[in-house]
Amino acid sequence: MTASTAAFAEHDHQRCLQQALRKAALLCQERGLRLTEQRRRVLRLVWSSHQPVGAYELLDRLRDEGIRAAPPTVYRALEFLLEHGLIHRLEGLNAYVGCTRPGEAHRAQFLICDRCHRVAEVSADSVSSAISASSARLDFQAARQTVEVHGYCAHCRNECHDHA
Repeated sequence: MTASTAAFAEHDHQRCLQQALRKAALLCQERGLRLTEQRRRVLRLVWSSHQPVGAYELLDRLRDEGIRAAPPTVYRALEFLLEHGLIHRLEGLNAYVGCTRPGEAHRAQFLICDRCHRVAEVSADSVSSAISASSARLDFQAARQTVEVHGYCAHCRNECHDHA
C-alpha cells in the first residue's frame, strides 16, 4: 500500500507518520536545509491523520502540547514545508495535508471525502496533461494547479447505505 492509497484504507498510521518524518529529514539533509524542531512538530501535526488541517488548528494543537507558538511561527513553518514540497495546501479548504511524494516533481490531485474528511493524494499525468493542453490552447500560463475532487470514500458510502 502506498501513502497515497492509505488515506482511504485501514493501515498502520503510526508507521505512515514515521515514514513521512524520515523522508522529510532525509530530504532536508540532502538539500542542506534545517528541519528545525518547530518545523518537524508542524509537519508531524499535519501528518497526524489523512485529514486536512488549518493553520489555527495547528496552533491550537501546539498549545495543547504545551508549546507556546504564535501564528507567524506556524505560518513560517508551513511556508518552509510548502516551499520544499513536504506538504500541500488545499486551496478550497484553506488547509494542509502531507505530501506523499516529497522531493519528487509532481502535480497532484486530491480526492476529499466530504463525510470523514480524509484526503488521498493522487497524481494522474493525464489530468495534468489535459490542464496543460487547455492552458496552451488559450495562451494561458498556469502558475500552479490544485485539483480537488469532493465526494465520498467507500467506507462512508457503505456506512450511509447501511443506515438507510
